[in-house]
Amino acid sequence: MTVVHDPLRIGSLTVRNRLYRAPVLEGAGSGPDAAEAYVKAFAPNAKAGVGLVIQGSACIFEEGRTSPGMTLVNTRQRVLELRPVPDAVHLHGGSILLQAGHGGIYSMEAWHEPYASQRSGPILAVSPLPRLIRAAFIGVPIHVMTTDEVHAMVTRYGEVAAWAREAGYDGFQLASANAKLLDQFLSPFYNKRTDEFGGSLEKRAHVLRLIRASVAERAGADFPCLVKLPAEKAPPFTPRSTAEEVVRLAKLCEEWGYDAVTPVEVSVLPDTTLSRGGVPAQLWRNNAITTRFRAAAPSRFRRAVLTAGYVLGGKQHPFTPVWNRHLFREVKTHVGIPVFAVGGIRTADEVASILGNDEADMVGIGRPFYAEPDLPQRILGGSREPVLCRNSNHCVPPQMLGMKGVCYNPDVKKEKAARATTAGAGATPGTPG
Repeated sequence: MTVVHDPLRIGSLTVRNRLYRAPVLEGAGSGPDAAEAYVKAFAPNAKAGVGLVIQGSACIFEEGRTSPGMTLVNTRQRVLELRPVPDAVHLHGGSILLQAGHGGIYSMEAWHEPYASQRSGPILAVSPLPRLIRAAFIGVPIHVMTTDEVHAMVTRYGEVAAWAREAGYDGFQLASANAKLLDQFLSPFYNKRTDEFGGSLEKRAHVLRLIRASVAERAGADFPCLVKLPAEKAPPFTPRSTAEEVVRLAKLCEEWGYDAVTPVEVSVLPDTTLSRGGVPAQLWRNNAITTRFRAAAPSRFRRAVLTAGYVLGGKQHPFTPVWNRHLFREVKTHVGIPVFAVGGIRTADEVASILGNDEADMVGIGRPFYAEPDLPQRILGGSREPVLCRNSNHCVPPQMLGMKGVCYNPDVKKEKAARATTAGAGATPGTPG
């Protein structure tokens, strides 16, 4: 029976245990202090025992981030400047992957006014926009990528992976879910192409096959490359990627040389389905966040569209423990490469159950790390004390607006302070509290 302390082989990489920090935005941006921000976030996790950190989505091109807080990795120099991050994680015995991608039509240059006014060109799209969402893009120039441009993007993924290896990262993951550009290639909701990258599931996924080859060519065949595989929820009577297709896609990715897969259920739209929980009301109740939101989206119509995504996502898909279980459990029965579990995993018991029942090989926790950097210590120790995270989604709008990746729920802050006070009161005289 597999337990959380067992090491795991992922391609050429051996990870010390089965717990990983799932990729979420840290709000580090691309300034001179970006590496410092990541070190501040990840070093405590590694020190607390987490096996693997996946550094959340960086952008492969100068434009295409979905938030100002995302990091650009479009040049070798920018990636090498992140070298202190893997160094800090390795110092404490952990492993770290760089996740990279592109926002496609949901890039911030499409909606964030200060960046939209400075964009150098149109927004990249897989195909002409689906009729359902066209109204939200009125006035936004859209460019459907040519076949040659897709091949150039494939090359860039390989280059970024090579730079990541040079910077000391242990592997590379594609940001291929959550309605980002690669997800848009995979999804029949968006992809209506008639070239080699459109049509059947195999053709829509052809871009993944080429990216894996590009990573092997430029970063080395032994450099671990992982991929997220999305099953989608969609409005009625619209096409979507199904759970059955994710199983087929996982088998294809194994054939193509990917070293692990992460099956996830998301929406075809970039709403809070991907982070199931409450409606983040502080978007209109918190003055600081509201001010940033209005500056980013001065148009009332655009703000209404963005707000609707938060409200509908929260109402239609509230928090459910281990919500991707049906998906990763099914994929696990069909592939021989490691399967990563993520989505609503919050307790040591849930982690033990997933591993003990052979439902996945690696178990990820994301947002709770914002409130508890030392959470791995409790999970690895089997503690039944509940996590501080309330699944309120209060952290999501600040992420979108480029603010730091921390917990913004005031109730969590109060609980954290209360726990610290209790721990201090329990200290014996003459010893640190």
